[in-house]
Amino acid sequence: MQNIKWDKKLISKYNINGPRYTSYPTALALNTDFEQAHIQTAISNSTNELSLYLHIPFCHKLCYYCGCNKVITRHQHKADTYLNALAKEMALYGPKLATKRINQLHLGGGTPTFLTETQLSLLMSLLHKYFTIASDAEISIEIDPRSCSDDKLRHLRTLGFNRVSYGVQDLDEKVQIAINRVQDTELIRHQVALSRELGFSSINLDLIYGLPFQQPASFAQTVDEIILLNPHRISLFSYAHIPERFAAQRKIADSSLPDAPLKLELMQLAINRFVAAGYQFIGMDHFARPDDALAKAQQAGKLQRNFQGYTTAGQDALIGLGVSSISQVNGVLWQNSKDLTDYYAAINVDKMPVERGFSLNADDKLRAALISQLICHFELNVDTFCQQWHINGFWQYFAEALERLQPFMEDNLVEADDQRITVTNAGRLWVRSICACFDAYLTQGQQRYSKVV
Repeated sequence: MQNIKWDKKLISKYNINGPRYTSYPTALALNTDFEQAHIQTAISNSTNELSLYLHIPFCHKLCYYCGCNKVITRHQHKADTYLNALAKEMALYGPKLATKRINQLHLGGGTPTFLTETQLSLLMSLLHKYFTIASDAEISIEIDPRSCSDDKLRHLRTLGFNRVSYGVQDLDEKVQIAINRVQDTELIRHQVALSRELGFSSINLDLIYGLPFQQPASFAQTVDEIILLNPHRISLFSYAHIPERFAAQRKIADSSLPDAPLKLELMQLAINRFVAAGYQFIGMDHFARPDDALAKAQQAGKLQRNFQGYTTAGQDALIGLGVSSISQVNGVLWQNSKDLTDYYAAINVDKMPVERGFSLNADDKLRAALISQLICHFELNVDTFCQQWHINGFWQYFAEALERLQPFMEDNLVEADDQRITVTNAGRLWVRSICACFDAYLTQGQQRYSKVV
């Protein structure tokens, strides 16, 4: 990634509140006026290969920065109750997915490694009971290093997990104390080494920039240590400080947070070092070694994006199970109840725990395709797009978007003409803001999104 425009003046100009575009429209468009009959139709007409996401909400300890749907508890039996509910939800989906094959399975949270070895075995047996999981499926799990013993990691491998993602965030102790997530660097080194020894095909490490007390010197040490660990993938997320939405974030003093210029400097530091170390900058928040499937997919023009972020699976072929999970299949989005009590109440009467949803119209689908192309590959062939979506006069159709793009074009962040739209290397930092130019819904609840940097 050459010639990045690290211009602090662009922060005030383009650092708007905006979506991460893991879907279009975003989850804010989902509404309760949704007929669940659309789910069956969407699944019936979908591709034969789907991805499956399971949300495990439980955590032993609260991390102050976290905005995920979670339940903090020390009571392990609560997971037994939850697994029973998941089994019932799987049974509701089973007949609908009888002819489908699961090629990607991901456990997220919360903390999936909150589950004991026995509970993990039960969960996997239920999944194999109700779904057809491909023999070569990617089976991944998010891991809190503090909740995953060597025996549990070995057990995950025997259960068929072949990809792991460790939540590191930052290795500096002062930062860790401020976010209530203290974990020893040696523990992370050990678990990464053991994961490699056990034959996990992909190891991902998560980092966050913009956390309290982060400074360039200390964050550089974290970045350099991550490079030494040589993971297949690295996620570099921007901390979204929205204390009015997430109560735990109120424990983080505003005065401890890096301001926007410093936050940009932290991002710059990380991107430059990861790229110099040979990682491919996938875009926004992901890096991958050139031999990784994610990097290869981008090189081949096949990279996609769904609610799990950048993916090699279909962006319109994801089933979500568990509290708050979101599904997207064949142009239909739906989300389960966010409240665990409501989720259980629906499951206990054999009802799908869907709280809200949305069916994309023709305009939504073509905008979704355009935004996905730009955010994954940073360019779009206008003629090809028009032929695919049967549009006469691309810029007539997107006249409002062209007007919004003008400042980006003047600052050489985007090049656009009748043949092609190209996000320049300088513009890649602002790809969320650029994609927002094509978003027909953005004015609805824009302040509920985080800053793009």
